[in-house]
Amino acid sequence: MADFRGEKLPIRMLHDRVLVAADEEGERRSAAGIVIPATAQRGKRLAWAEVVAQGAGVRSVQVGDRVLFDPEERSVVELHGVAYVLLREREIHAVASERLDDGGTGLYL
Repeated sequence: MADFRGEKLPIRMLHDRVLVAADEEGERRSAAGIVIPATAQRGKRLAWAEVVAQGAGVRSVQVGDRVLFDPEERSVVELHGVAYVLLREREIHAVASERLDDGGTGLYL
């Protein structure tokens, strides 16, 4: 059973699927503090999200990790009025987690 923002739902992710709560996109600020509206044209930009559920075949991430993915290649699902992004593990570019600080390279064969 997965915990989605305080609500228990009878849902199980399958295979290599990862369900993430994407960071809100909206106005951004530049390093100098200038407000950049959400409608401003920008180059291809990856996005960060928090893993809220994972399938049994997922090996590299855990619930609670932050992951980097391409927001243009995503499927959005809404559960109880909250939008989540459904990804395959191979669509994740990087993982940020304190548990990864084990001195390893992060590479595997």
